[in-house]
Amino acid sequence: MSTPKKIVVVGNGMVGHHFVEQLNSLNSEAQPVEITVLSGENRLAYDRVHLSEYFAGKTADDLAMTSENIYRHWGINFHLGAKVTQIDSHKQTVTTVSGDIYSYDKLVLATGSYPFVPPIPGKNKEHCLVYRTIDDLDAISASAKVSKVGVVIGGGLLGLEAANALKQLGLETHVVEFASQLMAVQVDAGGGKLLKEKIEELGVHVHTSKATQEIQAGKERRYQLYFSDGDVLETDLILFSAGIRPYDTLARECALEVGERGGIVINNQCQTSDKNIYAIGECALWNNFIFGLVAPGYTMARVVANHIVLGDESDEYFTGADMSTKLKLMGVDVGSIGDAHGRTPGALTYTYENQPLGVYKKMVVSADKSRLLGAVLIGDTSDYDSLSQYMLNDIELPKSPESLILPSSGEKPRLGADVLPASASICSCLNVTKGDIISAIDTGATNITSVKSCTKAASGCGGCANLLKNVVDSELAARGVEIKTDICEHFAYSRQALFDIIKVQGIKSFSDLLAEYGKGKGCEICKPTVGSILASVWNEYVLNPQHVALQDTNDTYLANMQKDGTYSVVPRIPGGEITADKLIVIGQVAKQFGLYTKITGGQRIDLFGARVDQLPLIWQQLIDAGLETGHAYGKSLRTVKSCVGSTWCRYGQQDSVTMAINLENRYKGLRAPHKIKFAVSGCTRECAEAQSKDIGVIATEKGWNLYVCGNGGMKPRHADLFATDLDSVTLVKYIDRILMFYIKTADRLQRTSVWLENMEGGLGYLKKVVIDDELLVADELEAQMARVVNTYQCEWKTTLENPESLKRFRQFVNSDKQDVNIQFVEERGQIRPAKLEEKRELA
Repeated sequence: MSTPKKIVVVGNGMVGHHFVEQLNSLNSEAQPVEITVLSGENRLAYDRVHLSEYFAGKTADDLAMTSENIYRHWGINFHLGAKVTQIDSHKQTVTTVSGDIYSYDKLVLATGSYPFVPPIPGKNKEHCLVYRTIDDLDAISASAKVSKVGVVIGGGLLGLEAANALKQLGLETHVVEFASQLMAVQVDAGGGKLLKEKIEELGVHVHTSKATQEIQAGKERRYQLYFSDGDVLETDLILFSAGIRPYDTLARECALEVGERGGIVINNQCQTSDKNIYAIGECALWNNFIFGLVAPGYTMARVVANHIVLGDESDEYFTGADMSTKLKLMGVDVGSIGDAHGRTPGALTYTYENQPLGVYKKMVVSADKSRLLGAVLIGDTSDYDSLSQYMLNDIELPKSPESLILPSSGEKPRLGADVLPASASICSCLNVTKGDIISAIDTGATNITSVKSCTKAASGCGGCANLLKNVVDSELAARGVEIKTDICEHFAYSRQALFDIIKVQGIKSFSDLLAEYGKGKGCEICKPTVGSILASVWNEYVLNPQHVALQDTNDTYLANMQKDGTYSVVPRIPGGEITADKLIVIGQVAKQFGLYTKITGGQRIDLFGARVDQLPLIWQQLIDAGLETGHAYGKSLRTVKSCVGSTWCRYGQQDSVTMAINLENRYKGLRAPHKIKFAVSGCTRECAEAQSKDIGVIATEKGWNLYVCGNGGMKPRHADLFATDLDSVTLVKYIDRILMFYIKTADRLQRTSVWLENMEGGLGYLKKVVIDDELLVADELEAQMARVVNTYQCEWKTTLENPESLKRFRQFVNSDKQDVNIQFVEERGQIRPAKLEEKRELA
């Protein structure tokens, strides 16, 4: 066995970790390597791209890209808090801050960058912070707890991310930018103007063309920012996000070549002026350019790993990278492709702007209009994938290039996956090409999941997921592999097709549907799916004899089963508003039946620990008091959360409580492919967290802003701004159409967020359907919703009036005995399920 090469990696950010992954995958007995990672931070690599999600509830563990156990399993030597202070390139050693010395055969500098803080007098005061690491975020959180106003200095990509963080922390947020527009590097003046307007609509104050000269003590707030034009802005917290600088101190001190403006100079193998030292990521300067995105850093990591293992036999080279980006900033879609500013000699531009909808699109094309050079997309990035492929693969533009961005230029040319060359980049984060996907399919991958597993495509930022699916489906279809959308073996139809069949043919039972359009007896997939569709279309009582067998356990008993076999009781509290009398009744019921009581994040009260035989008794008292089922057990509308709005709050713009109650009462009982949550906020301070809901409504001075398809949970998604300053009638009309279109077209168990992300054309297409009525279905969608609204019934009230339905609420079918396995112990003055050892003690 050969002697392992000693590889020392300085830095364990995203790029440094990716290098470790790449090198570890190439490690072999024939060409062994011994990897040592020296991390200046006290934790291993984490996802900086999604750092802002730390303020939306994600933890450091959620953001972690690896773990100590994984590194140990790989045989990686790693040291945390081991900041390197010296490189001795002659002895080939590095020294850490603690004095430890490590020798290397090859050294990889992945030191990244540091936040640039302008030389402003007062910049080092307390509560003057930067936005870069998890420790920085903890400091921001601590400062925000004793602050009311926050200012971000810097209006670029990172600055807007930082502003979003301050807004999520509940601060009045300002962005101060020296340039005349936001994101001046990525978007042009027109796009910057609209971006500013959209950011301000979200309640963030934007100040452009402002040069901060000094930070002094404030009069009403902690500090004052003094600008060169004489203006003053008061704030409690200052967050610097004015760009980055490459961390090249170590390179300078050991006499490696660095650029005039910083950065460690590298060649196409990412070697520095010392051939045994490599540099990758934001610390590296290639062709006098620093790449501030993660995807180019990943490419560098792969190049270095291959060069270390294979030497001159490696055919991997770094030859630059595309800096196009598609992202969502505070819910605003932004896309920038290639020469966004049109600086190429002879370049021509096409521009489309729709101010009412907040959409701006610009294409930059060659002088002969045959090639795409760049693009800017604000408010609607549904064309991003196609446009980027036109540019990256030098594909000839259609005869009328403007048709690619104009909404009403006839049938928009489609750039199908089949016309992309094998070299087309599908996943830029992991440098996965169409050819890589084809190779994966050639070696046995037969679906999107197995392709992802083979290639790692879509495992970075995830922005390529739709394009990846299109390529996989196209390639499988070309091989004669049928792309099935059948819901199960009993129905050769998708959920959408079944919905249309049930509605058009007037089918009202599973047995009739199965007899005419299916086969067999049905299964646990098709039965609840059809049950949900029948409820959405006809809204009949779900415990009718012909429907009850289609329901899952929760729907069968109109309650959520808990881990110990008991059930929870959740009465509806529209908009979170409740009278003292109803509140007292809930308390009396909880006390009478000994139920655990919990106030939820959806502004309701959950009662836990009810036996199935107790459910009718409990609900009889609640119904008698005027309460209704909260449908917490169903794939239906759950809650409409609200703040107190203009009725009580001095910041309120509109009566958010009344709106929330009206919406909840309108859509209560609406069955859908998945659960649906609403929220209504009375102003842009967003106390009801509307932008994390399936339907979010935020009051403005002129009416209501509508947000769609957000969600919390395992994979949070910020809702998209759909329409602004709506009156109440139009707001409800749009929501009717959106929800019924979702119910009609979504897949089984698909949340609205995933539905929108998978929708061809995305948000822009949904707007065309709902606002422009492009499919001529608006009247049908509204009529369908009206039917559901007009046939609403409280399912528990109906059950209590139906002796046959009540028979199912027994612990045992042929006995009135209670289940002795259900046992509780007391904790903090309430019951909780007894643990196994506690049950033994109680026995």
